[in-house]
Amino acid sequence: MSRALDQLLAILDIETLEVNLFRGVSPQVGWQRVFGGQVIGQALVAAYRTVEGRTSHSLHGYFLRPGDPAVPILYNVDRIRDGGSFSTRRVVAIQHGQAIFSMAASFHKHEEGLSHQVKMPDVPPPESLPNETELKALLLDRLPPQVKAYWERERPIEIRPVDLSRYLSPEKRAATQQVWIRATGSLGDDLALNQCVLGYASDFTLLDTALIAHGRFIFDPSLMLASLDHAIWFHRRFRVDDWLLYAQDSPSSGGGRAFCRGTLFTRSGELVASTTQEGLVRERRAD
Repeated sequence: MSRALDQLLAILDIETLEVNLFRGVSPQVGWQRVFGGQVIGQALVAAYRTVEGRTSHSLHGYFLRPGDPAVPILYNVDRIRDGGSFSTRRVVAIQHGQAIFSMAASFHKHEEGLSHQVKMPDVPPPESLPNETELKALLLDRLPPQVKAYWERERPIEIRPVDLSRYLSPEKRAATQQVWIRATGSLGDDLALNQCVLGYASDFTLLDTALIAHGRFIFDPSLMLASLDHAIWFHRRFRVDDWLLYAQDSPSSGGGRAFCRGTLFTRSGELVASTTQEGLVRERRAD
């Protein structure tokens, strides 16, 4: 297991303070605000700590304020309902006495039922695409200093874009992209842990999809970008330490917001999760 993945798992292993109350910390990597995927993952862990014998099938979160990476985050879980098949939890993340994130999550007892899914896009396998070392050699000099410093460090999730051409020529094109993602070490078969790590990883690249239609990039200093909300539906069992194809598109943007969707498939073509996100996409004023 990589050191970066060890650190991610330690961050997701939040501290229990009291019944329904937990505390998480952020990695000290120099970012001005907490990464949204971290808050999603920690909030889902907090909800899981109050549920037995059921796994999450959906979550819906709202980012309310920027998170401060210098101080811990408190997660307060409200056990809204435990029914015969479903459990519902509400989680509020708090810093400096104010809510920075709220999430509703639903958990379901396993049962059999009718099954169907859409077909996975036909894309090259991850082994045929540039690995992280090759991507760094190709793209690192194009990134802003702070982002470059992040990419130079070891990371818990490896990302291999299917098409690199948009990074090399800023042209307006269809707002779709596919990336392969994988944890950089073994996570085992614990579905809850894999869901929490996927919650962390699902925030990577999703909002960036909307910018493809405008020939822009997520690190563009003339743009102000932030996640506003994020939802995940878990369809089938999976492991994040096996390659997952993250197929994304952005049907619409306007009014300072962009809407993006994602579907995640295993290498064998099983649809295991779906995501949606709306994000702030605002042009910075000259002043």
